[in-house]
Amino acid sequence: MNADYKERIKQFFQILEQGDTVFFGGAGVSTESGIPDFRSVDGLYHQQYAYPPEQIISRSFFDRDPIEFYRFYKDKMLFPFAQPNACHQGLAKLEEMGKLNAVVTQNIDGLHQKAGSKRVFELHGSVWRNYCMRCGKAFSLEEVKSWEGVPKCACGGTVKPDVVLYEEGLDDEVVTGAIEAIMRAKTLIVGGTSLVVYPAAGLLRYFKGKHLVMINQTPTPADAKADLLFTEDIGKVFADVMKYWDHKR
Repeated sequence: MNADYKERIKQFFQILEQGDTVFFGGAGVSTESGIPDFRSVDGLYHQQYAYPPEQIISRSFFDRDPIEFYRFYKDKMLFPFAQPNACHQGLAKLEEMGKLNAVVTQNIDGLHQKAGSKRVFELHGSVWRNYCMRCGKAFSLEEVKSWEGVPKCACGGTVKPDVVLYEEGLDDEVVTGAIEAIMRAKTLIVGGTSLVVYPAAGLLRYFKGKHLVMINQTPTPADAKADLLFTEDIGKVFADVMKYWDHKR
């Protein structure tokens, strides 16, 4: 651990100690758990399919060609055996200690909850929830994965993942909760996101607190405003700050 990085970890620890923290994260949080992001070289946007991924995971495409949607969705967007990494685990521990108030995530993988986080605002929904578009009956991820072709309810309705597709709006209740959490936070940690996906990225403008911590391997529009900037792997940063925390206790 070089001197500069060690000093930044120490500063991060001191900021976290103050509490009233909210974490805002994107796809980069889960890449260390084996889930590809969307825009990296190996991400979903660089896969070769008959249609561009952003077209396949749009609402109009889902309505028009649910068979092709589910072929792509099951093949490339479901990772039920993925496990939380050091970032997910560190955030859950900080919440347990009363230092973290909420997680706001753009991810749909449910890994924050699997790690133990309780207060999670899933801006783009979750693959773990599915419902019949006709009668509203809930279906598990296991049921959806095991279905041949397009999942259908007994009532005849098509089953849709509770995931926000392109051309769909975010859930008002989730957005309101996320905004309120960010507005009340003294510290906002932004990690694993390029901050180019709107409207989610626009939530940062509601932060009026004291400390902004950025953890992302590539530059973001918010870097210049950060009190503390990490370009290291987010899992490494959280593993090291939690080790530092254990050493100090």
